[in-house]
Amino acid sequence: MGLATRDAYGKTLVQLGAENKDIVVLDADLSKSTKTADFGKAYSDRFINVGIAEQNLMGIAAGLANYGKIPFASTFAMFATGRAFEIIRNSICYPNLNVTIAATHSGISVGEDGGSHQSVEDIALMNSLPNMEVIVPADARETEEVIKYAAQHKGPLYIRLGRLNVDDIFDEAYTYQHGKGVQLTDGDDVTIVATGLMTAKAKEAAATLKADGINARVIHIPTIKPIDRDIIEKAARETKFILTCEEHSVIGGLGAVVSTVTSETYPTKVVKLGMYDTFGESGTPAALLEKYGLTAENIVKIVKAHV
Repeated sequence: MGLATRDAYGKTLVQLGAENKDIVVLDADLSKSTKTADFGKAYSDRFINVGIAEQNLMGIAAGLANYGKIPFASTFAMFATGRAFEIIRNSICYPNLNVTIAATHSGISVGEDGGSHQSVEDIALMNSLPNMEVIVPADARETEEVIKYAAQHKGPLYIRLGRLNVDDIFDEAYTYQHGKGVQLTDGDDVTIVATGLMTAKAKEAAATLKADGINARVIHIPTIKPIDRDIIEKAARETKFILTCEEHSVIGGLGAVVSTVTSETYPTKVVKLGMYDTFGESGTPAALLEKYGLTAENIVKIVKAHV
Protein backbone atom coordinates (compact mmCIF):
# COMPACT_ATOMS: atom_id res chain seq x y z
CA MET A 1 0.00 0.00 0.00
CA GLY A 2 1.35 3.39 -1.00
CA LEU A 3 0.76 6.89 0.35
CA ALA A 4 -2.51 8.78 0.26
CA THR A 5 -2.67 11.28 -2.58
CA ARG A 6 -3.03 14.08 0.00
CA ASP A 7 0.32 13.05 1.53
CA ALA A 8 2.02 13.17 -1.85
CA TYR A 9 0.49 16.60 -2.41
CA GLY A 10 2.00 17.99 0.79
CA LYS A 11 5.45 16.57 0.09
CA THR A 12 5.51 17.86 -3.47
CA LEU A 13 4.40 21.34 -2.44
CA VAL A 14 7.41 21.63 -0.13
CA GLN A 15 9.72 20.63 -2.97
CA LEU A 16 8.17 23.10 -5.39
CA GLY A 17 8.26 25.87 -2.80
CA ALA A 18 12.04 25.74 -2.81
CA GLU A 19 12.14 25.94 -6.59
CA ASN A 20 9.62 28.72 -7.20
CA LYS A 21 9.24 31.70 -4.87
CA ASP A 22 5.95 32.71 -6.49
CA ILE A 23 4.11 29.66 -5.14
CA VAL A 24 1.73 30.60 -2.32
CA VAL A 25 -0.36 28.03 -0.42
CA LEU A 26 -3.68 28.82 1.23
CA ASP A 27 -5.79 26.69 3.55
CA ALA A 28 -9.04 27.00 5.49
CA ASP A 29 -8.05 25.78 8.94
CA LEU A 30 -7.49 22.18 7.83
CA SER A 31 -3.79 22.27 7.00
CA LYS A 32 -2.89 19.21 9.08
CA SER A 33 -5.49 17.16 7.24
CA THR A 34 -4.81 18.55 3.76
CA LYS A 35 -1.05 18.25 4.41
CA THR A 36 -0.35 21.87 3.52
CA ALA A 37 0.99 22.35 7.07
CA ASP A 38 4.33 21.05 5.82
CA PHE A 39 4.55 23.92 3.36
CA GLY A 40 3.54 26.34 6.12
CA LYS A 41 6.39 25.17 8.32
CA ALA A 42 8.93 25.47 5.53
CA TYR A 43 7.74 28.77 4.03
CA SER A 44 5.65 30.59 6.62
CA ASP A 45 5.81 33.84 4.65
CA ARG A 46 4.05 32.18 1.70
CA PHE A 47 1.39 30.28 3.62
CA ILE A 48 -2.00 31.78 4.48
CA ASN A 49 -4.53 30.14 6.79
CA VAL A 50 -7.75 32.06 6.13
CA GLY A 51 -9.67 30.24 8.86
CA ILE A 52 -13.03 28.58 8.35
CA ALA A 53 -13.91 30.90 5.47
CA GLU A 54 -13.82 29.00 2.19
CA GLN A 55 -15.23 31.83 0.10
CA ASN A 56 -12.38 34.04 1.31
CA LEU A 57 -9.96 31.21 0.55
CA MET A 58 -10.91 31.30 -3.12
CA GLY A 59 -11.21 35.07 -3.31
CA ILE A 60 -7.75 35.64 -1.84
CA ALA A 61 -6.30 33.01 -4.16
CA ALA A 62 -7.85 34.84 -7.11
CA GLY A 63 -6.33 38.13 -5.95
CA LEU A 64 -2.89 36.58 -5.61
CA ALA A 65 -3.14 35.07 -9.09
CA ASN A 66 -4.15 38.44 -10.50
CA TYR A 67 -0.82 39.81 -9.22
CA GLY A 68 1.30 37.06 -10.73
CA LYS A 69 1.55 34.61 -7.85
CA ILE A 70 0.91 30.87 -8.21
CA PRO A 71 -1.68 30.03 -5.55
CA PHE A 72 -2.65 26.54 -4.39
CA ALA A 73 -5.91 26.66 -2.40
CA SER A 74 -6.77 23.65 -0.25
CA THR A 75 -9.57 22.41 1.96
CA PHE A 76 -11.89 19.39 1.96
CA ALA A 77 -13.59 18.76 -1.39
CA MET A 78 -17.04 19.31 0.09
CA PHE A 79 -16.18 22.80 1.31
CA ALA A 80 -14.02 23.79 -1.66
CA THR A 81 -16.59 23.02 -4.34
CA GLY A 82 -19.80 23.38 -2.35
CA ARG A 83 -19.44 26.32 -0.03
CA ALA A 84 -17.20 28.34 -2.37
CA PHE A 85 -18.79 27.51 -5.73
CA GLU A 86 -19.91 31.04 -6.58
CA ILE A 87 -16.50 32.51 -5.82
CA ILE A 88 -14.79 29.86 -7.92
CA ARG A 89 -17.19 30.61 -10.75
CA ASN A 90 -17.10 34.41 -10.71
CA SER A 91 -13.67 35.24 -9.25
CA ILE A 92 -11.54 32.42 -10.68
CA CYS A 93 -13.14 30.87 -13.77
CA TYR A 94 -14.88 33.93 -15.22
CA PRO A 95 -11.62 35.95 -15.39
CA ASN A 96 -9.70 32.72 -16.18
CA LEU A 97 -7.18 33.16 -13.37
CA ASN A 98 -4.26 30.89 -12.59
CA VAL A 99 -5.57 29.22 -9.40
CA THR A 100 -5.10 25.57 -8.48
CA ILE A 101 -7.73 24.17 -6.13
CA ALA A 102 -6.29 21.01 -4.57
CA ALA A 103 -9.18 19.53 -2.59
CA THR A 104 -8.66 16.58 -0.27
CA HIS A 105 -11.02 14.16 1.52
CA SER A 106 -13.14 13.55 -1.57
CA GLY A 107 -15.65 10.73 -2.01
CA ILE A 108 -17.13 8.30 0.49
CA SER A 109 -13.68 7.06 1.57
CA VAL A 110 -13.64 10.05 3.94
CA GLY A 111 -15.37 7.48 6.15
CA GLU A 112 -16.82 8.21 9.56
CA ASP A 113 -17.34 11.94 8.92
CA GLY A 114 -20.48 10.90 7.08
CA GLY A 115 -22.58 12.09 4.17
CA SER A 116 -22.31 15.79 5.08
CA HIS A 117 -18.55 15.65 4.47
CA GLN A 118 -18.41 13.12 1.63
CA SER A 119 -18.32 15.02 -1.63
CA VAL A 120 -19.69 12.86 -4.43
CA GLU A 121 -20.68 15.74 -6.70
CA ASP A 122 -17.49 17.83 -6.84
CA ILE A 123 -16.31 16.57 -10.24
CA ALA A 124 -19.71 17.38 -11.74
CA LEU A 125 -19.63 20.88 -10.26
CA MET A 126 -16.12 21.63 -11.50
CA ASN A 127 -16.77 20.04 -14.91
CA SER A 128 -19.64 22.47 -15.41
CA LEU A 129 -17.48 25.58 -15.11
CA PRO A 130 -16.03 27.21 -18.24
CA ASN A 131 -12.20 27.41 -18.17
CA MET A 132 -11.92 24.93 -15.28
CA GLU A 133 -9.91 21.74 -15.87
CA VAL A 134 -10.22 18.67 -13.63
CA ILE A 135 -7.64 16.06 -12.58
CA VAL A 136 -8.08 12.98 -10.37
CA PRO A 137 -4.76 11.20 -9.68
CA ALA A 138 -4.72 7.46 -9.00
CA ASP A 139 -1.75 7.22 -6.64
CA ALA A 140 1.04 9.10 -4.91
CA ARG A 141 3.44 9.04 -7.84
CA GLU A 142 0.88 10.44 -10.23
CA THR A 143 -0.05 13.09 -7.68
CA GLU A 144 3.58 14.27 -7.57
CA GLU A 145 3.54 14.64 -11.35
CA VAL A 146 0.17 16.38 -11.35
CA ILE A 147 1.21 18.96 -8.73
CA LYS A 148 4.38 19.71 -10.68
CA TYR A 149 2.23 20.16 -13.78
CA ALA A 150 -0.14 22.44 -11.87
CA ALA A 151 2.72 24.76 -10.92
CA GLN A 152 3.31 25.38 -14.63
CA HIS A 153 -0.32 25.30 -15.76
CA LYS A 154 -2.10 28.51 -16.72
CA GLY A 155 -5.74 28.87 -15.76
CA PRO A 156 -8.18 27.38 -13.23
CA LEU A 157 -7.43 23.81 -12.17
CA TYR A 158 -9.23 21.43 -9.81
CA ILE A 159 -7.27 18.49 -8.40
CA ARG A 160 -9.26 15.87 -6.48
CA LEU A 161 -7.29 14.17 -3.70
CA GLY A 162 -8.18 11.51 -1.14
CA ARG A 163 -7.78 10.67 2.52
CA LEU A 164 -6.95 6.96 2.23
CA ASN A 165 -3.64 5.33 1.47
CA VAL A 166 -3.91 3.82 -2.01
CA ASP A 167 -2.08 1.14 -3.94
CA ASP A 168 0.81 2.24 -6.14
CA ILE A 169 -0.03 2.13 -9.85
CA PHE A 170 2.91 3.99 -11.35
CA ASP A 171 6.68 3.88 -10.82
CA GLU A 172 9.29 6.63 -10.89
CA ALA A 173 9.44 6.52 -14.69
CA TYR A 174 5.84 7.70 -15.04
CA THR A 175 5.19 11.11 -16.57
CA TYR A 176 1.78 12.72 -16.38
CA GLN A 177 0.41 13.93 -19.72
CA HIS A 178 -2.42 16.41 -19.34
CA GLY A 179 -5.56 15.38 -21.20
CA LYS A 180 -4.31 11.85 -21.88
CA GLY A 181 -5.61 8.55 -20.58
CA VAL A 182 -3.29 5.69 -19.68
CA GLN A 183 -3.96 2.14 -20.88
CA LEU A 184 -2.83 -0.22 -18.13
CA THR A 185 -3.92 -3.57 -19.60
CA ASP A 186 -5.06 -4.73 -23.01
CA GLY A 187 -8.18 -6.67 -23.87
CA ASP A 188 -10.98 -6.90 -26.40
CA ASP A 189 -13.94 -8.15 -24.33
CA VAL A 190 -14.59 -5.07 -22.21
CA THR A 191 -12.95 -1.74 -21.40
CA ILE A 192 -12.91 -0.66 -17.76
CA VAL A 193 -12.41 3.09 -17.56
CA ALA A 194 -11.49 4.21 -14.04
CA THR A 195 -10.18 7.19 -12.13
CA GLY A 196 -8.84 7.94 -8.66
CA LEU A 197 -8.76 5.07 -6.17
CA MET A 198 -11.00 2.99 -8.45
CA THR A 199 -8.13 2.52 -10.91
CA ALA A 200 -6.34 0.08 -8.60
CA LYS A 201 -9.59 -1.82 -8.13
CA ALA A 202 -10.08 -1.96 -11.90
CA LYS A 203 -6.60 -3.46 -12.34
CA GLU A 204 -7.33 -6.05 -9.65
CA ALA A 205 -10.64 -6.92 -11.32
CA ALA A 206 -8.97 -7.30 -14.72
CA ALA A 207 -6.57 -9.88 -13.29
CA THR A 208 -9.48 -11.89 -11.87
CA LEU A 209 -11.40 -11.66 -15.14
CA LYS A 210 -8.37 -12.80 -17.13
CA ALA A 211 -8.14 -15.94 -14.99
CA ASP A 212 -11.77 -16.58 -15.96
CA GLY A 213 -11.09 -16.12 -19.67
CA ILE A 214 -12.37 -12.54 -20.01
CA ASN A 215 -9.89 -10.03 -21.41
CA ALA A 216 -10.45 -6.59 -19.92
CA ARG A 217 -8.78 -3.46 -21.16
CA VAL A 218 -8.14 -1.07 -18.26
CA ILE A 219 -7.83 2.63 -18.96
CA HIS A 220 -6.97 5.12 -16.24
CA ILE A 221 -8.33 8.60 -16.84
CA PRO A 222 -6.50 11.16 -14.68
CA THR A 223 -7.74 14.18 -16.63
CA ILE A 224 -11.52 14.27 -16.50
CA LYS A 225 -11.62 17.63 -18.27
CA PRO A 226 -10.33 17.85 -20.96
CA ILE A 227 -10.89 14.12 -21.40
CA ASP A 228 -8.94 11.93 -23.82
CA ARG A 229 -11.56 11.42 -26.51
CA ASP A 230 -9.26 9.36 -28.73
CA ILE A 231 -8.52 6.62 -26.21
CA ILE A 232 -12.23 6.30 -25.38
CA GLU A 233 -13.35 6.17 -29.01
CA LYS A 234 -10.69 3.53 -29.73
CA ALA A 235 -11.94 1.44 -26.80
CA ALA A 236 -15.54 1.80 -27.98
CA ARG A 237 -14.57 0.51 -31.42
CA GLU A 238 -12.37 -2.35 -30.24
CA THR A 239 -14.21 -3.78 -27.22
CA LYS A 240 -17.77 -4.98 -26.62
CA PHE A 241 -18.77 -2.39 -24.04
CA ILE A 242 -17.35 0.08 -21.53
CA LEU A 243 -17.65 0.04 -17.75
CA THR A 244 -16.78 3.29 -15.95
CA CYS A 245 -15.70 3.23 -12.30
CA GLU A 246 -15.57 6.26 -10.01
CA GLU A 247 -15.90 7.20 -6.34
CA HIS A 248 -18.39 9.88 -7.33
CA SER A 249 -21.95 10.24 -8.50
CA VAL A 250 -22.67 8.67 -11.87
CA ILE A 251 -24.46 11.95 -12.63
CA GLY A 252 -22.00 14.44 -14.08
CA GLY A 253 -18.81 12.52 -13.35
CA LEU A 254 -16.49 10.25 -15.33
CA GLY A 255 -19.27 7.97 -16.55
CA ALA A 256 -21.30 10.88 -17.85
CA VAL A 257 -18.31 12.36 -19.67
CA VAL A 258 -17.40 9.00 -21.24
CA SER A 259 -21.03 8.53 -22.34
CA THR A 260 -20.97 11.94 -24.00
CA VAL A 261 -17.81 11.05 -25.91
CA THR A 262 -19.13 7.71 -27.15
CA SER A 263 -22.49 9.19 -28.17
CA GLU A 264 -20.66 11.72 -30.32
CA THR A 265 -18.01 9.41 -31.78
CA TYR A 266 -18.86 5.70 -31.71
CA PRO A 267 -22.07 4.80 -29.80
CA THR A 268 -21.68 1.75 -27.59
CA LYS A 269 -23.02 0.43 -24.29
CA VAL A 270 -21.60 2.32 -21.31
CA VAL A 271 -22.31 0.83 -17.88
CA LYS A 272 -21.61 3.12 -14.93
CA LEU A 273 -20.34 2.13 -11.48
CA GLY A 274 -20.41 4.88 -8.88
CA MET A 275 -22.80 6.54 -6.48
CA TYR A 276 -26.37 6.25 -7.81
CA ASP A 277 -28.09 9.52 -6.90
CA THR A 278 -27.47 9.06 -3.18
CA PHE A 279 -25.51 10.56 -0.33
CA GLY A 280 -22.95 8.56 1.62
CA GLU A 281 -23.18 7.78 5.32
CA SER A 282 -20.96 7.27 8.33
CA GLY A 283 -18.82 4.14 8.41
CA THR A 284 -15.32 2.87 7.89
CA PRO A 285 -13.98 3.54 4.40
CA ALA A 286 -13.75 -0.20 3.67
CA ALA A 287 -17.33 -0.80 4.79
CA LEU A 288 -18.65 2.09 2.73
CA LEU A 289 -16.81 1.08 -0.41
CA GLU A 290 -18.22 -2.42 0.04
CA LYS A 291 -21.78 -1.20 0.66
CA TYR A 292 -21.84 1.00 -2.43
CA GLY A 293 -20.20 -1.62 -4.63
CA LEU A 294 -16.94 0.23 -5.24
CA THR A 295 -14.84 -2.93 -5.11
CA ALA A 296 -12.88 -5.14 -7.48
CA GLU A 297 -15.29 -7.97 -6.74
CA ASN A 298 -18.28 -5.92 -7.86
CA ILE A 299 -16.48 -4.80 -11.01
CA VAL A 300 -15.99 -8.49 -11.86
CA LYS A 301 -19.66 -9.18 -11.17
CA ILE A 302 -20.85 -6.34 -13.37
CA VAL A 303 -18.57 -7.29 -16.26
CA LYS A 304 -19.73 -10.92 -16.17
CA ALA A 305 -23.35 -9.76 -16.21
CA HIS A 306 -22.82 -7.79 -19.43
CA VAL A 307 -20.07 -9.51 -21.37
